[in-house]
Amino acid sequence: MKEKNSRQKIAKILILGLENSGKTSILLSLTRDINLLSYCSLKPTVGINRVNFEDSDKEFSIWDFGGQEQFRKDYLRDMEKHLTGINKLIYVIDVQDKKKYDLTLDYFENIVGFLKNVKIPFELLIFLHKFDPGLEKLDQYSDENINSNLINKLKKIVPSNFNSKIFKTSIYTVFQKVLIK
Repeated sequence: MKEKNSRQKIAKILILGLENSGKTSILLSLTRDINLLSYCSLKPTVGINRVNFEDSDKEFSIWDFGGQEQFRKDYLRDMEKHLTGINKLIYVIDVQDKKKYDLTLDYFENIVGFLKNVKIPFELLIFLHKFDPGLEKLDQYSDENINSNLINKLKKIVPSNFNSKIFKTSIYTVFQKVLIK
């Protein structure tokens, strides 16, 4: 039995993005031992789903924000409150939903506006999600097209002094992320 001599700080991680971008699937893959069938019964997140778990000697509180429009407006109204004490913010973009690129970039830009006021160090991770195996073989998802249509726009939104990284991610069989230089 593990004994705690000192109170450990819980890492607060927020996961945001538009509806159907894969936020809950990412959370599920991080917090449970699952198989592909586990994803079949997922329902859209209503409001904010908070999940606390422990991994090794660290405790995490992950906040999964539902991405439907009516919720996004509320989040932006209360964003300063949600950002209090964050360690990491993960912004998820469904890379396969090209019709929503402008909408997701606008929402992301609004969030970044609030992040500029966060006084504690945090990490900003951007997941270009649903980048499933073989997708890069399609011309529209080549590195050149993704860079010009999405990554370069994201880099213009994120201030240079932010601790940020962009990843291609997928839960195709097992969640994976690939760092983009």
